[in-house]
Amino acid sequence: MITSVAVVGSTGSIGTQTLEAVADAPDQYRVVSLAAGSDVAGLMAQVEALRPSLVAIGDQSKFADLKDAVAALTPDLDIEVAAGPDGLAECSRRADVTVNAVVGFAGLPVTLACLEEGKRLALANKESLIAAGPIVQIARRTEGAELVPVDSEHAAVHQCLRANNNPAQVSRLQITASGGPFRGRSARSLQSVTVADALAHPTWSMGPKITIDSSTLMNKGLEVIEANELFGEPAGDAGCGITLDDIDVVVHPQSIVHSMVTFTDGSTIAQLSMPTMKLPIAYALAYPDRFPVSYGAIDWATLGSLDFDVPDRSAFPCLDLAFEAGRIGGTAPAWLSAANEVAVEAFLKERIRWADIADINAAVLLSHDGGTGESLDGVLEGDHVARVLAGREVEHRSDGRT
Repeated sequence: MITSVAVVGSTGSIGTQTLEAVADAPDQYRVVSLAAGSDVAGLMAQVEALRPSLVAIGDQSKFADLKDAVAALTPDLDIEVAAGPDGLAECSRRADVTVNAVVGFAGLPVTLACLEEGKRLALANKESLIAAGPIVQIARRTEGAELVPVDSEHAAVHQCLRANNNPAQVSRLQITASGGPFRGRSARSLQSVTVADALAHPTWSMGPKITIDSSTLMNKGLEVIEANELFGEPAGDAGCGITLDDIDVVVHPQSIVHSMVTFTDGSTIAQLSMPTMKLPIAYALAYPDRFPVSYGAIDWATLGSLDFDVPDRSAFPCLDLAFEAGRIGGTAPAWLSAANEVAVEAFLKERIRWADIADINAAVLLSHDGGTGESLDGVLEGDHVARVLAGREVEHRSDGRT
């Protein structure tokens, strides 16, 4: 039986690697819907190759351009064209499994639509779960819904937990971090790093936003919140009852051990592979089975040493900010995630310094209003307020640089 696949965020790094994985197993997977944020040209190249039944663009101002391009390319095919958040969400309703590779909070409608439809969600968009955890947990309980993480760390935990049939026997989770391009650097030495420096990740090939997050360790902090939502107390019966205090971050520069689970008897199970995002993508596509093509297999004769260390929290304060937001709960993670998106965008445009990212995030989190995040309107309002506050912080620091 062929599994139908929706790829939302198809022109980005995760999206393109998903399409490559699908192409490696054409007898088992077929792409039925595609969506991108604003890249009409990139999306049209995929439409020409794959001929999906539905194609969508997140930027509504580009709807006419996309519709005209589809009509000109495939006049004899009935390809539906959609736009905006509703269009992205509709893509997920058309497939057996949806890969949500949208960057940032914009991925939330896709997450909710897929789960509420009772389908399998391959989640690469951590922000939707982080910012709207309580709402996503409700959708997750829909009959038939499955949430399989695509982040390499969470996919690793997901696999390790399959070795255990008693959630009460899980003691701790260890989330590994490469340390990013600035591993070993002091806080003082990081004051003048450039955008190019921060984008030079030593082991992973990722999009610009997540690469900057890796350089600040905000990515790891958000992954801790996500791990708590996926596997901890908020997940209810879908989790193993751990709390944020049961999750460790371990620096592992080789990026071979992607995460570990320690059990009550002291035994630790780890998932290892060479660094490639195709493996967690393929794992989510095939779950509960295994993908027919091998990605990231280890040559044990040449692997060499595996090193582990603790993160330098003074040089990378974003990590502790994420733990703080997770412990506050409610809309605090949404505030932090939104502020970080604004700050990272400003840094990529060279409006602020790298060190300003953590300062902006801290200032916004300090202003959190205690929102509970129990309604979508509350989450959206929190996201909006945090972006406004972060924007003001960016303007203040930009003015200071001129």
